[in-house]
Amino acid sequence: MKYYDKLIFELSKEGRTGYSLPASKWEEPFQLPEELRRDEDPMLPQVSEVDVVRHYTNLSQMNFGVDTGFYPLGSCTMKYNPKINEEIAALPGFQGLHPLQPSSTVQGALDVFDGLEKSLCAITGMAGFTFSPCAGAHGELTGLMIMRSYHMSRGDSGRTRIIVPDSAHGTNPASAAVCGLEVVEVKSTPEGLVDVNDLKPLLDDTIAGIMMTNPNTLGLFEKEIGEIAKLVHDCGGLLYYDGANMNPLVGVARPGDMGFDILHLNLHKTFSTPHGGGGPGSGPVGVAKSLLPFLPVPSMEEDVDERSAGVVSGFRGNFGVMLRAYAYILMLGRENVKQVGPLATLNANYIKESLKDCYKLPIPSICKHEFVFDGLLYDGSRKEEGDTPARSGATTLDVAKRLLDYGFHAPTIYFPLLFHQAIMIEPTETESKETIDLFIETMRKIAAEAAEDPAILQGAPHNTPIGRPDETAAARHPVLRYKG
Repeated sequence: MKYYDKLIFELSKEGRTGYSLPASKWEEPFQLPEELRRDEDPMLPQVSEVDVVRHYTNLSQMNFGVDTGFYPLGSCTMKYNPKINEEIAALPGFQGLHPLQPSSTVQGALDVFDGLEKSLCAITGMAGFTFSPCAGAHGELTGLMIMRSYHMSRGDSGRTRIIVPDSAHGTNPASAAVCGLEVVEVKSTPEGLVDVNDLKPLLDDTIAGIMMTNPNTLGLFEKEIGEIAKLVHDCGGLLYYDGANMNPLVGVARPGDMGFDILHLNLHKTFSTPHGGGGPGSGPVGVAKSLLPFLPVPSMEEDVDERSAGVVSGFRGNFGVMLRAYAYILMLGRENVKQVGPLATLNANYIKESLKDCYKLPIPSICKHEFVFDGLLYDGSRKEEGDTPARSGATTLDVAKRLLDYGFHAPTIYFPLLFHQAIMIEPTETESKETIDLFIETMRKIAAEAAEDPAILQGAPHNTPIGRPDETAAARHPVLRYKG
């Protein structure tokens, strides 16, 4: 173990300190009330300033992020965040704002809301947005609240069920349940698309709508979206668009033109703002013109419609994330924003085609921004031409752990649940061909290792600060503080 691989508590030495405070200039320093005082001093490490600096610097270098390496995390769009976004968000006039300031003093911020709303409407085909939701799932809940408010305003209180594809993100049924809706699952075809024949019998006057991602979680474009929209609308329901997979459509196609009535966007994914580790996030919700009265408050309009879905957050959402997203859109401009979707799609298909002889590709059709393998394909044991290849002993988890040894973050694994050994890969449009080629070379090398000596993968990672932990114990019994 290197010296600075130790915890800061292990570096502690009695009496060592990294600061010196002057004596109090007050004759009688302020004293905390007795009931608020500790019985014992807190257990803090006693270290020098240089130990503290090296400790936190070392911790930062143990983290993985988009600024340090390739992050092909499927369905999460971990793209590079241009630093101009950070410079804009750090401008004093923005950074010093308070949500309770009088509106006359925040006109610049309100202009940002207005400009971002117009930009997102142009990109998505929606008529208006609310920026109150603070995350994608929060946006889903808000969108479903708008859907329910719409039906209730027409006296149609019996629409209590929502259709969700079996390939959907897990937040879809969770958000529906929180909103008090019963989830009805629609099956996928063998090609990975919504089965229209399975959908038709589900449609009746109890259906509030359908939640869809397009392209779906398998990275496939729902080619029957026009017919699906007509079927759902004809039965009185609405279409909700889960914007988690909007990245390949930016500048190419608009959900509003496909028939979607409500959508949320993940500004922290599609529009290039940092996320991970629980935040920050922003999930603005857009609606068609007929649903504008149902948007939650506060809004840019002075008059509040009584049909509004209500309040979903304390103020107007995560303003810092919105600033970064608006800077990103303005930086690209009308012309260059059209390259986002095609480049994301090109990169994903390039990786898929380059690795399909090493990893099982359950659905071989052209994908959009992401695709799914179903584990390793060969174990290298074919003896004669035409022999059926067998699986090696290595699993998807082993592949993911071995990638860490080569300096890559692992893709999403074991999701979607349609495939037992799922590996979901999303390269995004910001990665260069050189980076992608190195990733392909590494994935091929890992496949060869699995065929020749699966134990190498099964013991991975070998070069990280810790090896493979007991993941069940870590989840159920986490050790969150130093015990000495």
